[in-house]
Amino acid sequence: MDKLRQVVFIALCFTLVMASCQKVKNREIRSAHADSVLFDAGAVMNYARMEVLIDSFAKTGDINEMNVNRWRGVLAYHQKQFTASEKYYRQALDCEVKTSLDQKNYNKCARRLSELLLVRGDYEGALKVAVPAVKKIDETKIGSDIDYAILLNNIGCCQLNLGRDQEAKASFEEARQHYINRWTTDTTSRGFQEAVLGTVYTSQAYINTRRYADAVYWIDRTEMLLDKYRQREDARKEYFDEYQGRIEVMRAVAMESLDSTEKAAEAFLRFQKTAYSKTAAGHINGNDYLMLAKRYREAADNYSYLDQALHEWGTDLSLDNIQLYMLPKYMANDKIGRKDSTMRIGQRIIMMLDSAISGQKITATAELATIYDTQGKEAEIAHQQVKLSQQRLWSTGVALILLIVFFLIYTLHKRKAAHRLAVAHGHLEEAHAKLKTAYDQLEETTQIKERIQSELRIARDIQMSMVPNVFPDREGIDMYAAMTPAKEIGGDLYGYMLQGDELYFCLGDVSGKGVPASLFMAQANRMFRTLGSEHMKPAAIATRMNNALTENNEQGMFVTMFMGLINLKTGRMDFCNAGHNPPVMGYPPKFMEVESNAPIGLWPGLEFVGETIENIKGIPLFIYSDGLNEAENKEQVQFSDERILEILSDQSLDSAKKVVLKLMDEVNKHRAGADPNDDLTMLCLKIS
Repeated sequence: MDKLRQVVFIALCFTLVMASCQKVKNREIRSAHADSVLFDAGAVMNYARMEVLIDSFAKTGDINEMNVNRWRGVLAYHQKQFTASEKYYRQALDCEVKTSLDQKNYNKCARRLSELLLVRGDYEGALKVAVPAVKKIDETKIGSDIDYAILLNNIGCCQLNLGRDQEAKASFEEARQHYINRWTTDTTSRGFQEAVLGTVYTSQAYINTRRYADAVYWIDRTEMLLDKYRQREDARKEYFDEYQGRIEVMRAVAMESLDSTEKAAEAFLRFQKTAYSKTAAGHINGNDYLMLAKRYREAADNYSYLDQALHEWGTDLSLDNIQLYMLPKYMANDKIGRKDSTMRIGQRIIMMLDSAISGQKITATAELATIYDTQGKEAEIAHQQVKLSQQRLWSTGVALILLIVFFLIYTLHKRKAAHRLAVAHGHLEEAHAKLKTAYDQLEETTQIKERIQSELRIARDIQMSMVPNVFPDREGIDMYAAMTPAKEIGGDLYGYMLQGDELYFCLGDVSGKGVPASLFMAQANRMFRTLGSEHMKPAAIATRMNNALTENNEQGMFVTMFMGLINLKTGRMDFCNAGHNPPVMGYPPKFMEVESNAPIGLWPGLEFVGETIENIKGIPLFIYSDGLNEAENKEQVQFSDERILEILSDQSLDSAKKVVLKLMDEVNKHRAGADPNDDLTMLCLKIS
């Protein structure tokens, strides 16, 4: 009898193992078929069918929980529901990785989620997704070279935006090696196309972070890869022209920013010879260079293609697009004096802001509704799967009765298991309820934060448009200035007015930071321009501004300013220093000895004292806010006055622009990744 039981038991185990292996194999076949069908539906943009298929495959168990969330993330991404897409990808990554197929799906989700977070500017969040994914691929050895390359490229872009340049360089180089592995092992030209696209993203990342010399290095690599791609017989020739056009635009932007204006113009001329430059997208892309090169008339003409480009991209005028396209369009038309067009664009921006904010709220609401509707479907699917599992369990029990004579023992065991399952299910329901409440709270907080950040970005652009970024194009005047707020918006200001042979200029620093400082800055800037237009001396301007700004100044805000007026014929400079840092003047450079006036806005009734230099021709003048000399690194060591004088002693800095850009680069190196502790503004001026 004991031998019979052993034989029966061994036969049962063998049967179960074989059935399990066949079940896993069948599941993988069904999953691969489901993936193929879903991919085909997405390729033809039949998103309604795609949604139905996902629900259907989830109910039948053809795709597991991870793959369900992955495809829902893909669907939401294609429908531009990025919050929902991010949620589904996160849910997919939270699933347990059991098979090699699960690991491959995990890699795809990590690639797309890290890209979503990168585009949104959440660099730390993107790194928290991409870095563990690369580690998993290393540990499991399950992942393709393209998985490696895209994840490493995303990591490099994040590191670059966080100021970790050397780490970014290493990530980009490692990504490139995986692109090389891909195209050397791939029998098709697909690897070359992916490598070209990857290096385009790398080049653009360096341009976006103003590392133009590094950008040129990667642009050259991109062009080399494109030439190799052209040599493949199976290459998709429709990509050649667009890629070449994008390469030339990036090269033009980089060269212009590196003061190689002739090379920049040559690159843009090559861009204009491509068919891509004649498309709506090409016209808008080309404006990256035209605006930088101050070719505003051509840029303004190109912006007439904006609506067509947005339609082709399948997007509308969201807050981000207003910032990226409408504000530069306004600026381009304003610079060339198209007053009617400028007014129409300004009115359109105002109307669109309200529509965009409302549209964003509606989109977010619809997205949440979709999420909750999907959760309802998930509950229904889970219920049907439980019923299906129960049916399969019953069929299995009937089959086992034929083999096992101990039906009573089996039944008892089944009852105990069912009891434990019911208890576990109750705990799971309770945990789900708590998780849903926490998610709702997080979703609300996230939406508020995103709205505030978007509005602050728009406020920053409006504030930056109030200070000039175009300087006098007149023989004998070499002027350049730059302002970098410590937060989204700040309180520094600079400005100038050229009235005949009189050049007014100023640089100031409002107490505090953020929105209050920016409003006080706007008021001070407006008053300087108004009083300067009346041909008043700097000391008189400071006195009048002080009387106005001390009225109803309950917050006790003030502004330190240096104001100057230069007669371009005689070189005479009248100036007034209102509590500001003394400028640096002459060569060898030294700090000016200036009258110690009070800051503007503290006490009413003050008479500000002005001073005069009879002839400033040929003598460089450098003015700055204390965000320069007091810039701190992570150890709270300041940049210092001595370092300023040391850099200004460099005779190779023979233009105002080179002086400002050199100091800006040195400050960034000094900070070494530390957050700015104050707004930074600099102005350099030389009259010859």
